[in-house]
Amino acid sequence: MSVPDATHAAPNFLVMDNKKLLVFSDSHGNVRALKAVFNWAKDHIPPNDTIHAAAFLGDGISDLEFAADETGFYTDWKLVMGNNDFGISMPETLTFDFAEHHFFMCHGHRYNLYSGYSFLINAAKTAEADAVLFGHSHIPYYKIVNGIAFINPGSVGRPRSNKIGASFAVIECPLDKPLIVKFFEIGLQGKIKEVKI
Repeated sequence: MSVPDATHAAPNFLVMDNKKLLVFSDSHGNVRALKAVFNWAKDHIPPNDTIHAAAFLGDGISDLEFAADETGFYTDWKLVMGNNDFGISMPETLTFDFAEHHFFMCHGHRYNLYSGYSFLINAAKTAEADAVLFGHSHIPYYKIVNGIAFINPGSVGRPRSNKIGASFAVIECPLDKPLIVKFFEIGLQGKIKEVKI
């Protein structure tokens, strides 16, 4: 299985006042919703906007290449596998630096999320991360714990929130300022709007 080709990455500009990271998870075969996200994201990459990378948090990695090729959305991909990504050789965790922040990302199934976040908090501390990206619960979440931002974008393909449907997040990283986390809902016919969680 191959994933979106990193050689199609967006240009890497040297001067950026507010880099943004697209974060999504749990497509579970819903390529239509994924294509809606990618079509929206194409209008928010340089030179029109500042989305410079995308983080996918697992459970649907095999959907990515098809959706990217269908929409022509290519960027700098950050990928981890989830508990439903069978037969794929991909890491379960990843740490990376982006716009002066150190991110730890995982799907979340190894961290006993349904009993609280203590295992995930410990993993974040071990990774010396100031932001944690995770999926698995299919419910959007954002909270700062001990100075670390914990962000779950919800699910692109199978939402479980009582408040909003299929969702994803965009993390704005202004220089020398705290992260700004925005959530977006994928509505009927792929219409996307910003929402509060």
